[in-house]
Amino acid sequence: MTWYDTVPKVELHVHLEGAIPLAALFALIQKYGGDPSVPDIAALAQRFAYRDFPQFIEAWSWKNRFLREYEDFTHIAELTARDLAAQRIRYAEVFFSPSLFVRRGLAVQEVTRAVRAGLSRVPEIEIALIADLVRDYGAAAEMITLAQVQEVKGLGVVGIGIGGSEHAFPPAPFKRLYEKARAMGFHTNAHAGEAAGAQSIWDAIRDLKAERIGHGTSAWQDPELVEYLVAHRIPLEMCPLSNVRTNVVGSLREHPIRQYFDAGMVVTVNTDDPQMFQTSLAGEYRLLEQECGWTKPELCRLILTAIAASWLPDERKATLATAFRKDPVWKA
Repeated sequence: MTWYDTVPKVELHVHLEGAIPLAALFALIQKYGGDPSVPDIAALAQRFAYRDFPQFIEAWSWKNRFLREYEDFTHIAELTARDLAAQRIRYAEVFFSPSLFVRRGLAVQEVTRAVRAGLSRVPEIEIALIADLVRDYGAAAEMITLAQVQEVKGLGVVGIGIGGSEHAFPPAPFKRLYEKARAMGFHTNAHAGEAAGAQSIWDAIRDLKAERIGHGTSAWQDPELVEYLVAHRIPLEMCPLSNVRTNVVGSLREHPIRQYFDAGMVVTVNTDDPQMFQTSLAGEYRLLEQECGWTKPELCRLILTAIAASWLPDERKATLATAFRKDPVWKA
C-alpha cells in the first residue's frame, strides 16, 4: 500500500453508474442475456476506450441497459462503497441518475431507496447522494424527477446536478428547476466546461447559480471567467484522468488543474466514472505527483479543499479536517 492509498481522502464527483467494478458489470451483462460485443471482461474494458466525449456518452448509455432491477442498484451501491472505503475515502458525495431508469419501468423513489440500502451496508464510509438530472430529457421531464427525489430527500440526498450531453443541451432551460431545487433545500451542482467551452460555465453560474461546477476544464479559455471563479470561490470538481480518457485534454500534463491551482481557484480532484476510465482517487493523486510534479503537501491541500467544498455542515467539516491532519499517514 502506498501513501496515495492510505492517506485519508474525500471525493465530491463520482458517478455511481460509472463506478461499477468491471467484474460486477460483466456479471450483470450475463444476468440479462449477455452481449456479443463483450464476450469477456477484457472486451468489456476495451469497450470503455473512447475517441471523444460523444462516444463516452454512447458507452454510458449502453452500460445502463444492464441495470434493470432494484436489487441491481443495491448491489452496485454496496460494491462502490466498499471500493471507495478501501481507498480510505472517508466521505464522498456520489451522483446517481434515477431518471435514466424510469423509462425501464423503475420508480425514482425506489431506485433511491435501493441505492441507500446498498450504501448502508458499508459503515466504514459516509456517502451523501446527488441526484444527477439528465439535460437530454428536458427541463419539464426533470422537474418531475426533482419532485420525486424530494420525496426521498431524507435518504441522504443533499443536492442535485445536471449531466448528459453538455455540448447539445445548454443550462438556461433549467433555470426554474434550479430555483425550485434551492427552495426545497437542495445544494446545486452543474456539469459545465467539460464538453463545451467557457460560456457553458458562465451559463451554469448565471442561469443556474450553481454552487459548484463539475469539471470546469475549459475555464482557461476566458481570463475574465478565471478571475470570477477565483474571486467568488466557486469550487471546481476536476476529474483529470476522465478528461484525458475522453480527449477533452490531450494529456495529463496539459490538464489545466495546475494552472487553476496556481491562480488561486478552489479546485478538487475526483474520478468521475472511475471504472469506465480505469482510474481511482488514489491513482489520480499518484499521477499528479509522479507525472506532473505536484508535492505531497500540495496534494494534502487539495484534500482539505475537498472537505471545505463539500456539503457537510461546517462543524463536520472542521472535525473531518482535524482528523485528517492528525492521521499518522498525513504528509508522511
